[in-house]
Amino acid sequence: MKKERVVVAMSGGVDSSVAAALLQKEGYEAIGMTMCFNLADTGRRKSGCCGLQGIEDARRVAHKLGIRHYVINMQKPLRDFIIKDFCKEYLRGRTPNPCVRCNQFLKFDILLKKALELDARYLATGHYVRKIRTPRGFKLKKAKDPDKDQSYFLYRLNQYQLRHALFPLGDYTKTEVRELARKFGLAVAEKPGSQEICFLPDSDYRGFLKNRVKKKLQPGPIVDKDGDLLGRHRGVAFYTVGQREGLGLALGYPAYISRIDAAKNQIVVGRREEAMEKAFLVSQLNLISAPHKKKVAARVRIRYNHKEAPADIFFWGRRAKVIFREPQFAVTPGQSAVFYRRGTVLGGGAIEEVLD
Repeated sequence: MKKERVVVAMSGGVDSSVAAALLQKEGYEAIGMTMCFNLADTGRRKSGCCGLQGIEDARRVAHKLGIRHYVINMQKPLRDFIIKDFCKEYLRGRTPNPCVRCNQFLKFDILLKKALELDARYLATGHYVRKIRTPRGFKLKKAKDPDKDQSYFLYRLNQYQLRHALFPLGDYTKTEVRELARKFGLAVAEKPGSQEICFLPDSDYRGFLKNRVKKKLQPGPIVDKDGDLLGRHRGVAFYTVGQREGLGLALGYPAYISRIDAAKNQIVVGRREEAMEKAFLVSQLNLISAPHKKKVAARVRIRYNHKEAPADIFFWGRRAKVIFREPQFAVTPGQSAVFYRRGTVLGGGAIEEVLD
């Protein structure tokens, strides 16, 4: 019987390497595919998951497993779909999440299409997340390991993409995955995980922006909620809501950025409680498990390391209004708000505007 074919997005890290090994052990015909970004073009000096070292590590694992391995040049899509948006959003005083867009536009669009062109049925990744089939379609659920759960980054997937997706690591912890890598004899078993944005030089997003949009950066006022001048900023792109460090202010109390107004080229700061918000609008709404009501109660996460909190969500079209039961710190335009119910991702969208 012909084995079912699956393309594995292999970054050269331990997670995607173990994903490939597990699928091969389960009887799939696994094919490794690594996205290649010309990171020298971005100014990055360190080798990361998408650089030459990552490619070589993925190739070594593929050779160990005896599977085919392809390298796909993704520099243009990276520039067109990720980097341009990254710069544009920061110039608008917003804080983007490039990993969400990478999964949406690169992995589960371009890479998935290439997998299907190879007559593969699935694209597999090393994400810590679970996919569940139900009579009404597929559900995206949190991983077994709460410390590694990556469902937040995948909320923009649709039913078609989920149908062709496999997530072999969803029922494993990180410790178990490393132990599996040792058992499979993979050279990347002890390779440290990457928590950084792959195209940023030394994780310095400000230096990255300065090199690309320096002419568009203009200093401006830092004010309090009453509009009183407190200081000057170096350009709104260098700041984010909730930021405390690097403001250059001595006010006698810890000051946090509560709002960024790019139209006025102005940053508003105040005490921590002034950066607490309850209501905001979401745009670019994507629902994996579509609710049947215009209003639902759910738990909402407003950034990856945010502890999700109870909220009421009101839907209309591709937009939604979210009202937390209790105020949350640093609701940040540009970041993703992801909706959960009992460990299942309902969907989410981009935080568009904080409401008074």
